Parts: sequence; C-alpha cells; structure tokens
Amino acid sequence: MDLRFPRAAFEPVTESMFKYELTGQPLFYLFAAFSFLLAAGYFWGKRQNKKIFLAAFRDIIDVIKPDDQRFVNIGGSIGYHANLFIKKKKAAISQVDATIVLLPRQSWLYLPVSKLIRHFDRLFITFYFKKKPLAEGHLIENRYNKMKRSSVANAEHLQKEALRWGTYDFLLYYDGEDIKNKLINLMDNNPDPGIIRHIAVVPEQKKGFLFMIPKKNQVAQYFTSVYYWLSSLV
Repeated sequence: MDLRFPRAAFEPVTESMFKYELTGQPLFYLFAAFSFLLAAGYFWGKRQNKKIFLAAFRDIIDVIKPDDQRFVNIGGSIGYHANLFIKKKKAAISQVDATIVLLPRQSWLYLPVSKLIRHFDRLFITFYFKKKPLAEGHLIENRYNKMKRSSVANAEHLQKEALRWGTYDFLLYYDGEDIKNKLINLMDNNPDPGIIRHIAVVPEQKKGFLFMIPKKNQVAQYFTSVYYWLSSLV
C-alpha cells in the first residue's frame, strides 16, 4: 500500500501566504505619529526647562555677584542646584543656595499628572547670615501655606495676622513687633508679590528663605528686593 501523501501537503508555511501588511493599517500611522510627538515633545521640553533654569540662575547671579559658585544637576532635566559664595567682608550674607525643581516638560505623558500634583515650577533659595537676625518672621501666601510640607514649622509659637498683598492673601507670622514692621515695610515698598510665595527669617538657623515660582524675566525683579531687605536685618 502506498502511504505517501501528496507533496503539496508538506509545503512550508511562508510569509507570502499571509497578505497582512502592518504598514497599510491606520493603527500603524497613529502609532508612528504618536511616537513622533513624544520625541518632539521630549526635546522641546528639555529646551524649555533649560531656558527657565538658566534665566533664573543668571538673574540671581547678576544680583548677588558671587565671588565663587558651584552648580550641580540633581534631576536630569528637572532639577538643578547652585551654591553661591560671597566673600566680601561687609556683606551681611555669606552664601546663597538656590534649588530649582521644574515640571517634567520633556515627558508629555507624565506632565499632566505632575501639574495636578505639583502645580508649578519651584525655586527654593536659602540665605546664610553672618550674624543672627533679630527675630523669626514669615510672609507666606495662604494657598501655598495649605499645601503639604509648605506650612510654617514654628507657627504655634508665633503671632499671626492675615494680610492682603497685591491680589493675594498672605499670612504674616512674627516673633516681635520689630520683624513684623520690617515685613510690612517690605510689602509697602513692593506692592505686588508677583512670583513670591514665601519669605522666612529663622534666627535659630541664621538663615533666610525665599520661595518663588520661577518665570522668565521676573526672578531678578522680585529676588532683588528680598535680597537687599534680608541684608538689612543684620
């Protein structure tokens, strides 16, 4: 008995038997366009963040005119830190540290989530006094004060008043009339807080603090007044 099967029954399966072409499907073009947008957004976001941090640090340096400086990248395209050293004998402040944390503009997938959680770019500045300032005091924007980890740590031991600064509601915390009057004088001389959200003087640490929302061409304007005001406290 002849048990051989026809030759055609054992022909190998080849790609030519399947006429499905991925490149001819709408899904492919959608995927390609989406990938292109993500790639373009990555490079656009990196450039935008670089412009923001360079402009902010340049403004601070132009005001302080440090004798020495050091810069560190602390988070890829979203985090940078600067140490600015002031060696002039008559300077009231010996060092200024600036840390900027930016929204992840290079990641269009995560950017909306980050805006919901963090809301905005952040510029934290620390001032190191050579001498202990007169008393503790804070000016903090009311909505920022309600955010997690943004409230005044020593608030229960300080006096508090609600004030209107420009178009924003601020809280004034103070440990004595002298620092209260100096903070109010700062507000009077600068009727618009602009990008400022928190100013702090903490004698126990011999430090001053400033928190701003960095915006191009605005950091120098608001930083300058606070820097010279802090220098006048010691």
